[in-house]
Amino acid sequence: MPRPLPEPTPVTREMLRGWPLPKPSGGKNARGSILVIGGSTETLGAVLLAAEAAMRVGAGKLQVATVESLAPFAAAALPEALVRALPETPDGAISAKAADIVRDLAEAADAVLIGPGMADTEETQAFGERLLPHLEGPLALDALGLACVTAAPACLHHLAGRVVLTPNPTEIAFALHVEEDEIEDDPAGSALELADRARAVVGLGGAVSWIGAPDGALWRDESGEEGLGVSGSGDVRAGITGGLLARGADPAQAAVWAAYLHGRTGERLSSSVGPLGFLARELPAEIPRALAEIIG
Repeated sequence: MPRPLPEPTPVTREMLRGWPLPKPSGGKNARGSILVIGGSTETLGAVLLAAEAAMRVGAGKLQVATVESLAPFAAAALPEALVRALPETPDGAISAKAADIVRDLAEAADAVLIGPGMADTEETQAFGERLLPHLEGPLALDALGLACVTAAPACLHHLAGRVVLTPNPTEIAFALHVEEDEIEDDPAGSALELADRARAVVGLGGAVSWIGAPDGALWRDESGEEGLGVSGSGDVRAGITGGLLARGADPAQAAVWAAYLHGRTGERLSSSVGPLGFLARELPAEIPRALAEIIG
């Protein structure tokens, strides 16, 4: 029998106003640096979406690490970023040995996001196994970046909760080793189960977003429109999460704010473009406006 769930806190604009983000004082260094690690020769776009979203939500400095064959293109597309080229496999995925090359950037960043657009489960898992023990957080893991968690949730325990996981229903089913219909039947309980196993905040996306914390706290976010169910949308949400962590938000705050801001950008585009047909690349530009609605 599923364990009883706590009463979830509804995520609203008023609720977020009572939980304000850290206010930066000073220049770009005060707003934090974010390192986004991800991509492959087929999915560079995921990194670009996440990286721009992190900047749009207010991170001060951007660093990106992706496959060496496409690093020059990433640098051209992201003039704000320092871009590091990483060794890749013959199939165009980030190689496990890239962990040693990116370690210095990861250790120095105020927040690290790993996963958007990564390919090759075995290489990605080995990459995480080599890099994660050296990190202190904050850290966000998205998509295939959860490969280490799927294999061994304890891989994050040394980070003492300074982690946000941003799976979709398919990805959390893999992480919990259950069928996806079990996630559909109990998304809130699934988010809390993974949060407990990994000792990390879990922001589970979907038509309704559920954010679960290791201490059992639970939030429910119903913002968003059906148009958000589009390729690349989750990469934007992951980038928002990483950017908020870089700004100094604690993991639960970053996950909750990211769920709402992501949903609100979809609502704004649904109103201005149409309920369907807007693209993930259009979401980041709406983030500052969605922020302004909350904080003025």
